[in-house]
Amino acid sequence: MNIKYWTLKILTAALLFNFSAFVEELSAQEFNCEVNVNSRQISGSSFEYVSELKGALEAYINNNRWTDDRYEEIERIRCQIQIVLTSADDQYNYSAEVVFSVRRPIYNTLQESSAIILSDSNWRFNYPRNKNLLRDDNQFDDLTSFIDFYLYVILGYDYDSFAELGGTRYFNRAQDVFEIAQNTNAPGWGRSIGAQRNRYGLINDLMSPNYHDLRKAIYKYHRHGLDLFTMDMDQSIDEVMDAIRLIRDNKRVASNNYLFDIFFDTKYNEIVALLSTADVQTRLDAYNLLRDVDPSHASVYERLQN
Repeated sequence: MNIKYWTLKILTAALLFNFSAFVEELSAQEFNCEVNVNSRQISGSSFEYVSELKGALEAYINNNRWTDDRYEEIERIRCQIQIVLTSADDQYNYSAEVVFSVRRPIYNTLQESSAIILSDSNWRFNYPRNKNLLRDDNQFDDLTSFIDFYLYVILGYDYDSFAELGGTRYFNRAQDVFEIAQNTNAPGWGRSIGAQRNRYGLINDLMSPNYHDLRKAIYKYHRHGLDLFTMDMDQSIDEVMDAIRLIRDNKRVASNNYLFDIFFDTKYNEIVALLSTADVQTRLDAYNLLRDVDPSHASVYERLQN
């Protein structure tokens, strides 16, 4: 018996098995996220390494597991993160403004919907050269905890669009990250009273039953509206109108407008494009409804009168 041959064969089989498992694991990740880092406001050769942040964050987001569900490659959540570094000090403490833009596929089409756009202008983090980004939901890190928080919020919105209140468990996880962070007194993680447009206001409202009708409307808008459009356009438009009415009714009794503004800031152009295919009376009804619930985009909704 050729011992070397059989040893090589066993080792090859083991390597192939491990490689297959590795590929399978990669295929199960939830995010397909692109990160862009703008460092033009940061000067000095000692900060040139910050260009590595893009690749480090993409690997951290795209290669980690964030749910217990299995995702096919086509199902991965597409997102873009725009980071503008606004200042840095000699201890490699950075300030940044961030925008998260998330896309959602529309069923039975090749089109995508802008699912959610979130912004945060108060990110402070330490990023020295050669810092490893390690995943640990139970420990606060001013860089990774910020990313964790928003990824869980994005997952919550995504799951809400496929099942009524389906994102609750991920909003819960975002709240857990927030609670750990706010106990450290780190900048940007404090509690505030009132309609504050910050991390506290975002997760506090998402977790409140007072905004459940908005979240139910997000499901109705996507699953019974957008996803139905190519199969039954009239029914799809009716569902979208019902979703907007539900949002209007919820907004009338809610104390804060933050979540409603996030929804319409993300969706106003899409809503007009979709409802522009309706009959004249429905378009006029939609214009009056949207002007009432979202007056900040009233000039755009005027297109529905044509």
